[in-house]
Amino acid sequence: MSDQNILEFFKAGQRDKAFKHLYNLYPKIEKLILSKGGKKADASDVFQEALIILNRNLEKADFKLTASFYTYLYSVSRFVWKDMQNKFSTQELYDLKDNEVSHFHHVLEEKKYRFAENAFRELGERCQQLLQLFYLKRIPFKEIAVTMQFKSEKIAKNQKYKCLKKAKDIFHQNYQS
Repeated sequence: MSDQNILEFFKAGQRDKAFKHLYNLYPKIEKLILSKGGKKADASDVFQEALIILNRNLEKADFKLTASFYTYLYSVSRFVWKDMQNKFSTQELYDLKDNEVSHFHHVLEEKKYRFAENAFRELGERCQQLLQLFYLKRIPFKEIAVTMQFKSEKIAKNQKYKCLKKAKDIFHQNYQS
């Protein structure tokens, strides 16, 4: 199947069909990871991560796929693997080509998403609930105060601030270690 057909599946919201065809590329990515000293389980993890990065990017209005899906996934997988191994030298980073810089940036962006998700999971249930009500459901503080049994809207705002600060602290603590 051509890259254009796969792209059309994505655009039509038929991600299952698109990913089914992309999985045909897995053996080539597995070969790459095995040649770099990885195991089959590593190759599977790397490929899944590359697909997540691709999916997130395809959801962005300004993203343009400038290479074949294979070339994109190969490049991203290579960066994911090197990042997992912490094996980037300063010279390698300096020598990256323009399209590789973009792919590397996507890998780092996905890494930040994972750290943010982990920070959110480390929050207590009440903080998770409060942040979801405010950011995802866009419920006003007055309603949040009633729902979560805070004495006032102001207390709900203060609690949101504390929860957000705690999430940021966890994120920065984990991201820098």
